[in-house]
Amino acid sequence: MARNYKIFVSHSWAYNQDLRNLQNLLENRGYFKVEFQESTPNNPIDSENSAYIKRRLKEKIDASDIVLGIAGIYASYSDWIAWELATAQILSVPVIGVIPRGQERISSVVNKYSLINVRWNTESIVDAIRAYAKGSKAWYQ
Repeated sequence: MARNYKIFVSHSWAYNQDLRNLQNLLENRGYFKVEFQESTPNNPIDSENSAYIKRRLKEKIDASDIVLGIAGIYASYSDWIAWELATAQILSVPVIGVIPRGQERISSVVNKYSLINVRWNTESIVDAIRAYAKGSKAWYQ
């Protein structure tokens, strides 16, 4: 029976197409079940209270098997992405950096928190999720 992975994607709302592309890539991968946890412009946390937003995001991160950090260079300039990745580390949720297509340089923030950085390739991303998600062999080491 295939495992269902709960994934939180740390991303920039200004680069929302990267998020949609990554979600489609994983959802269309045969024999790989995913459930996305992050907040998006289509499914926002409806509040302007940053403490409330952080509490809700922390719950979503904690419920995840893994966090994927989209490692575009823009991530280095996002306080929210830095906070999400630091929170994942505090909660012992593994982080994988996903390097967008065509990127030569990657975010120093994502690189700081990721266990591994992978290129934008379905099999590389799926293999890393299977290897590092909570409950995987690497998780217990």
